[in-house]
Amino acid sequence: MTTRTFRITVRGVFDGLSADQRDGLLARAPEHDVLRAAFTPEGHLSYDVAARPAFTFRFLDSGEAEEDVLEAVERAEAAATAWLAERGYGFKRLKSQAEDLSQAPLGKRQRRAAAQNTP
Repeated sequence: MTTRTFRITVRGVFDGLSADQRDGLLARAPEHDVLRAAFTPEGHLSYDVAARPAFTFRFLDSGEAEEDVLEAVERAEAAATAWLAERGYGFKRLKSQAEDLSQAPLGKRQRRAAAQNTP
């Protein structure tokens, strides 16, 4: 079997932040800027709490079967929830979305490379 790569996005909204928590998030905002967003195994958090209280975690995971994406989503949600809970951040409306990259359509360059490699 081949390994499938999954990209999981976990979105939510900070809820009930204290003034100190909000100030702490604002102080660390450059580390979590959306322009630095990346899908990583440990998860990457991005937010702009100055504009709105929403956040996004991006996770990279893998599995051997299409059904493994469900477990990957569960792991991502658990990791995001744990990160928030460890810091005492309240949150609500947690939603997840996953993409199996083996099912993603090829981009223009990938199609061109595939066409060149066909006999």
